[in-house]
Amino acid sequence: MRTAYLDTLYELAQKDKRVFALLADNGIIVYDKYQKSFPNQYLNLGISEANMVAVAAGMANQGKIPFAYTIGVFLAFRALEFIRNDVCLQNQNVKLIGTGAGMIYSELGPTHHATEDLGGLRALPNLQIITPASPMEVRKAAFAAYEHVGPVYLRLGTNREPEIYMEDYDFQIGKAVTVREGNDLTIVGMGTVLPDILEVADQIKEDGIGIRVINMHTIKPLDQEVLIKAVEETGKIITVEDHNIIGGLGSAVSEVIAEYGKAVRFKRLGLREFSHGYGTYEEVKNQNGIGQACLKEAIQIVMK
Repeated sequence: MRTAYLDTLYELAQKDKRVFALLADNGIIVYDKYQKSFPNQYLNLGISEANMVAVAAGMANQGKIPFAYTIGVFLAFRALEFIRNDVCLQNQNVKLIGTGAGMIYSELGPTHHATEDLGGLRALPNLQIITPASPMEVRKAAFAAYEHVGPVYLRLGTNREPEIYMEDYDFQIGKAVTVREGNDLTIVGMGTVLPDILEVADQIKEDGIGIRVINMHTIKPLDQEVLIKAVEETGKIITVEDHNIIGGLGSAVSEVIAEYGKAVRFKRLGLREFSHGYGTYEEVKNQNGIGQACLKEAIQIVMK
């Protein structure tokens, strides 16, 4: 994901001198090519995320298009007041790029896990939130963020995510993508957990259960139409997220279902406390109840 994002940013900076890369002393090496090619469109603000966001807001106010990049958990919480007051309240054209979505920095532990960022940011007016699931989707999301006039939070993994799309598709902010068809059960996922969901759905299909998989790449604005269709056609919904169930995808989907007012079998799969454990990403997902085995168990519960 990171490489796809950097390649896209490079293209954007090439064609539009208003595009600026802002860093908080994170990712200096991976920005090496960009810095050498566009030294006048690059700023490293040091380990000062709040200052980076404030500078980005000022630049946007003067017609620039800043892409402020750092680790997601630090961006979302160290700079939250500045995101709220300088960017969202003023509706400035700032693109906030948070890397290390969820627990993907698995070996670094809970201080580096962005598992509450959506809960803090989803409540902010004017802010669009996109959580791409693959390198191709990162590229499409970065272009969409550039074209959107207003604040965007782009929630990225790192550089190890597989591609889930085998062919091109139409990406629109606020329009989910149905990546598997099925009428027995709907699984709604986002970001780095999509490969697990697809693998489980393909395995369960062999048991005669048709699982619809929805990639909810935009958390805000949420695609309500695709969810209501799933309620009507499958009657059973599971949400899966590398995030706390409070304030994230599960909360957003449950709000839509509750307001729609039709009974549905529904389960949220996600964190219920701070993350714990260390190891590979797969190991940490299993330790925190969102691995493939946990999803299979949730499917059995909802299908009963």
